Parts: sequence; C-alpha cells; structure tokens
Amino acid sequence: MGAAMNPPSMSEAKTPASRRRGRVQLLLIVLGVIGPMILATGMYKLQFWVPDGRSYHGELIGNGQTRADLGVQADVDRWQILVTAPKDCAVDCQQLVYLARQVQIGLGRDASRATHALAAAQPVNSDYQAKLSVEYPQLQRYPLDLSQFSKTAGDKGTPLLWIIDPHGNLVLRYDPTVKGKDLLNDLRHLLKLSNIG
Repeated sequence: MGAAMNPPSMSEAKTPASRRRGRVQLLLIVLGVIGPMILATGMYKLQFWVPDGRSYHGELIGNGQTRADLGVQADVDRWQILVTAPKDCAVDCQQLVYLARQVQIGLGRDASRATHALAAAQPVNSDYQAKLSVEYPQLQRYPLDLSQFSKTAGDKGTPLLWIIDPHGNLVLRYDPTVKGKDLLNDLRHLLKLSNIG
C-alpha cells in the first residue's frame, strides 16, 4: 500500500492570487491610517488646499515658527497671549498688555489653560513698572532679542500680540487695533479644538 496522502495545509492551499489580494488589503489599511497624516502634514508645511474662508481674526502663522524664532526664550506648557514690544512699551503696548490680561480672565473656567506675558526689547519706565507690579501680578516678563524678532516679524516697530500654543508654536498674530472680543473668540475656539495645554 502506498504512503497515505496528507491533505495540503492551509498555507500550502493559498494561491498566488489570494496572497496578492491579502497584500493589497494590508496596503490599503496602512494607507488608510497613514495617508491622512501625510496629507495633513503636507497641507500644513506646503500651504496647499488651505481654504480661503476663515473664522479667525488675526494673521495665521502656519509656517512652523516658534517662540524662540520670535526672540523670546521661555518654557511654558500652556497657551500664551504674548505681547512683544520692539521699542519702549508706550500706549499701544500697554493697551495690548491690558487686553491680554482681560482676555485670559474672559476665558472663565479655561483661564488656567492660558497665561499672559510681555517680551520687551528695553526695560519699561519706572511708572509702568510700578503699575505692572501692583495690577498685573501674574504677567510673565521676558527680554526680547531684537535681531531674532526682526527676522521673524519683519521690520515692525509696533507692538504685536501673539497667541502661542503649549508647544511654543506661533499660531496667530494681531496688531494694536485688535478688538478684545475678536481675540477672545479666537482663543476660545483654539482651546475648544485643542486637548493640549
């Protein structure tokens, strides 16, 4: 009697067509997971397919610049409303500092997710220094590196207000004419969309 014939195992029974189909399915699954991430990164870095309509009021900074690129060295793990003063902190600058504090207070229960700060290229005058000490006890203060600032912000001598995410990325920029309600709405919207900070 001849040797008993063993039935082929499952792996031996697979045909080249079924193997190919399995590889295609695996490739589709991988593309379905990784593809959107690659697309989103490309859209962010290369600024393509960015919608023309917008719901924010400031100037969107979508080029990957950070707080350090702005000339401010700080380690903050919350959202930050930062006022930069490349010259002395005069009326417009002081108004933005006031606005930054009011917006943080206006966040209500989310106020702890944000901080307000001033980065100045030169020391503030003694009267304003005394006012900051009394009325702005939580205001963070930093020196502003003017050479680095002018590379990032251009040759702007006016004070500016920036929204910075908890990773230190510049998100939005505002000039001194910004309305408090618009700034508050923008920051609320960012906090609602974000689960960091």
